[in-house]
Amino acid sequence: MLSVSDAEAIILNLVQPLDQQQDTELVDLFAATGRILASPIASQLDFPHWDNSSMDGYAVRYQDVQDCSTENPAVLEIVEEIPAGYQSQSTLQKGQAARIMTGAMIPEGADTVVMQEVTHREENRVFILAAPKPQEFIRPRASYHQAGTQLLPQGIILNAPEISVLAAAQCTLPRVFRKPIVAILSTGNELVTPDTPLQPGQIVDSNQYALAVLVKQSGAEPLMLGIIKDEPVTLKQAVAHAIAKADLVLSSGGVSVGDYDYIEQIIESLGGKIHIHAVAIKPGKPLTVGTFSRSLSPLYFGLPGNPAAAFVTFWRFVQPAIKKLSGLAEGWEPKLIKARSRHELRADSKRETYLWGQTFLNREGTYEFQPASGSHSSGNLINLAQTNSLAILPIGQTLIPAGEHVLIIHTAHCK
Repeated sequence: MLSVSDAEAIILNLVQPLDQQQDTELVDLFAATGRILASPIASQLDFPHWDNSSMDGYAVRYQDVQDCSTENPAVLEIVEEIPAGYQSQSTLQKGQAARIMTGAMIPEGADTVVMQEVTHREENRVFILAAPKPQEFIRPRASYHQAGTQLLPQGIILNAPEISVLAAAQCTLPRVFRKPIVAILSTGNELVTPDTPLQPGQIVDSNQYALAVLVKQSGAEPLMLGIIKDEPVTLKQAVAHAIAKADLVLSSGGVSVGDYDYIEQIIESLGGKIHIHAVAIKPGKPLTVGTFSRSLSPLYFGLPGNPAAAFVTFWRFVQPAIKKLSGLAEGWEPKLIKARSRHELRADSKRETYLWGQTFLNREGTYEFQPASGSHSSGNLINLAQTNSLAILPIGQTLIPAGEHVLIIHTAHCK
């Protein structure tokens, strides 16, 4: 049985990212949110595009105002008003100034802006009541970014700041990686769809819906294949269809050691290789990971059927794999942070244990973890609701007292 860290290393080593040439597409900026940039972006524009003012005030020549004060103001002739979006028509001469607004182009001859709060205006004259610093309140051309150099690197997620940069650079059709296709199937004779009246012994297939949402939240496209009965021929056909259509396959159930658990033998019968049989994690010990060709794609995850175990193994192993597969350049692994536990946390110490709950940012700016109430059984779907994080108790540790720190993984936004 592999450790969690060894299993993670094997999985990430197996993942081959989408191809930069074949697996990309051009998308409109409004459709690019959350997508991963497939090639670096360079701009032929300087940022700022020209010297401009960062303040409402007066554009001046520094040598005309360097020694002024309230008692000895510099008196300048106002020769022009320059609003944003207007190109100056004059060149400042000695003793002249231009009224200028924030964002407006600096006129020729000017090298400094004096903010209006330290001036006094009388008709076409302005009195400068305090000496500015040289080049004060001027944003020089190309001081943020120089034309021809890289603006955004490949492999980043495009969110609001990046979309804004692309828009400013007039890159309206960025090239992004296509969304990976993740096939999802649930196995088990006991499973029924949510709209089916329950009979004794039957269970609603919630995993199909949960995994589809988790896949979407990870930036991939779910291909929902439904419920597959525990019949070897039917199951083999379904798995064969899944690996032919998807970049990654998720099945839930059928990976333990029961008489009706066929997933591993079906993977091998289709020419696949099993890389992981079980992991020392609780919940989620029966985890199968396989590949089907020299290219290692698609990667197959056989997740446990119990809902909490399916969630935990997805967050811990599948989500990092999807992130790397999708072309993200770095940051695939879950980020671990410390939080103070509000209640004592217990584990059996034999496997790395994950307890779900809510993490809060308190008034002091530190994190606190509140475990979900009720049983942390792998079959307990109910108390997973509204959780946003997993607390980790390492092998060998049976207790973390209330008030002590614990490592957590964020699974959603923390309050």
